[in-house]
Amino acid sequence: MKHRTATVLLTLAALASLPASAVAPGDPVRGEAIYARCLACHALAYDRTGPKHCGLFGRRAGSVPGFRYSPAMAQANVVWDAKTLDRFLADPIGMVPGTAMGYAGIADPQERADLIAWLRQAGESPTECPP
Repeated sequence: MKHRTATVLLTLAALASLPASAVAPGDPVRGEAIYARCLACHALAYDRTGPKHCGLFGRRAGSVPGFRYSPAMAQANVVWDAKTLDRFLADPIGMVPGTAMGYAGIADPQERADLIAWLRQAGESPTECPP
């Protein structure tokens, strides 16, 4: 019983030490549902109005060959990773003023984390993003 109480107290102490803004790890299942909002302009494996998302992580913004980016995005000094995607998805126009992505952003940090988790998972899938 003492061990269980100690474990519970340690868990509660750890949770209490998290910042109020802490977000749970992203859930790719929920992220896939959130990606449905992006499908009007984006796809994983091919360009639409917006560039494809396969190969997104580690890619420099504005660098998909053959895609016509806004001058702002083509000149943005951004490499896509979880942190930069979170900032961009929260406020695309604020992060890259002049971007052609006319989307207000995703206000909910958990939804952004879920979407980013799905984008990472899908981008690493050989069936979703063939080499």
